[in-house]
Order: sequence, then structure tokens, then C-alpha cells
Amino acid sequence: MEITQQTSAIISGGASGLGLATAKALRAAGARVAIFDMNAERGDAVAGEIGAVFCNVNIMDEQSCLDGFARARAANGQERIFVGCAGGGSSRKTISRNRETGEIVRFPTDEYQRNVLLNMVGSFRCITMTAAGMATLDPVNEDGERGVITLTASVAAQDGQMGQAAYGSSKAGVNGLVLPVARDLMSEGIRVNSIMPGIMATPPMMGVPAKVLESLAASVPFPKRLGKPEEFASLVLELIRNSYFNGQTIRLDGAIRMAPR
Repeated sequence: MEITQQTSAIISGGASGLGLATAKALRAAGARVAIFDMNAERGDAVAGEIGAVFCNVNIMDEQSCLDGFARARAANGQERIFVGCAGGGSSRKTISRNRETGEIVRFPTDEYQRNVLLNMVGSFRCITMTAAGMATLDPVNEDGERGVITLTASVAAQDGQMGQAAYGSSKAGVNGLVLPVARDLMSEGIRVNSIMPGIMATPPMMGVPAKVLESLAASVPFPKRLGKPEEFASLVLELIRNSYFNGQTIRLDGAIRMAPR
């Protein structure tokens, strides 16, 4: 699908990291951009800087999402592009032992549920809302294409490390949405893909000690460095422009395969 000045896009988690890089790339390509994020101060600043619309949205809340889509569409028109970068998770072993007492401690079920609600349910909530809007549009090309949805999973979806049961399985669930949803939406001309980033140079990652960063970079086969958010954004744009990408879950990781710990 061609990106033009009439193309509207929404990026969740667009105020920082991978989402911000994607918002900047889409603006540079000419698209009208709306950013969904919970950080209002940062979101307003970023939107002003790149010429986007900021919507204070929590993807775990139904009404917040409905309000965000309404605001974005009022400002930029119905979106043809949705990029889901909002997400996260916690790290804790399924069970652990207290080193002093030997007490066995379970991973709290409500904490696991929060990972699923954020990464899987939040993604699906946004999918249904953006797809319902995209389906109202006229096709833009001879393929009958109306829109493109790109989700963000993680290499942890396939290489989950110790302590990543909640995060890894919820990101695997994001990948699990891709093919059935792509098939659900095929008659509407809406494509769905996901990207599994490896170790990326996002703000949280760049906050760790330098020696840790050096070790992480050395663990990547090639190139021996962390991935750049701009490289993620570049892949998003290719998935939008190349109409034969559909139903795909794609690793962006420098060929890394995560060790057990």
C-alpha cells in the first residue's frame, strides 16, 4: 500500500522507543500520524515535535481506546495503518525458593493475567477497533486493499528465557493472533503481520550498565550490536508498502537465539 499525505496512521506506544521511531518514519513518508500513549507529557511533546496528534490512551481500557480512536479520526481521518507498539511485561520464575528459608513462592496469577491483558487482549482490542474503521474505507489499489495492521511481539515469543513465562507466552499469543485475524479480515482487504524484535536500543535497555550492554551486543551473531529503533520502523514501512506480506510473524534480531538465562 502506498503511503501518501492522505494516509492516516495510528501508533500505540508511540511516544518512545520503537513506537516513536515508527511515528517519525511514517511522518517522514508523508502520513498523518496519531500517537496513543499513557505518558501525556512525553506524548504531547513528541506530537508537537513531529507534527502528530497525541491521544492519551491505555490499551487495557475499552473506553480509553474508543475515545482515542475517535479523537485520532476526528483529527486525521479514518486510519489505514495501525502499528501496535504498546506492551510490556514482568520477569519472575514460575516458582522460586527463598534462599534463606527455602520457602516456595508461586508466580502470582494476577500478575500473569496482567501480562496477558496488556499484550494479548490489548492488541486484540485495538485490532477490532481499527479493523472496524478500516472496513468502512474504499480500497486504495487493484488488490482491494483497505488497511494494514502491524503488531509487536518479541523474540521471547519463541526463545522465552528463565523468568519470562508470562511475557514470553503473552507475546507468543500476539503472534498467535496474526494468521487467524489475517484470515478473518481477508475479505475486507486488511492485512495483519507481527514483528519480533530482538535486543533493541530502546530507552529502558539503554538505562542498564555499560558492561551489560557490551555483553548483550556481543551475544548477537551479526551485526554485533543492539538493534536500532529506526530499523524496526524501516521494517514496518516495508510491511505496509509490500502488499504480499500478510499473516507473517517476522524476527528482527541479528540472528540471535536467546539462551535459557
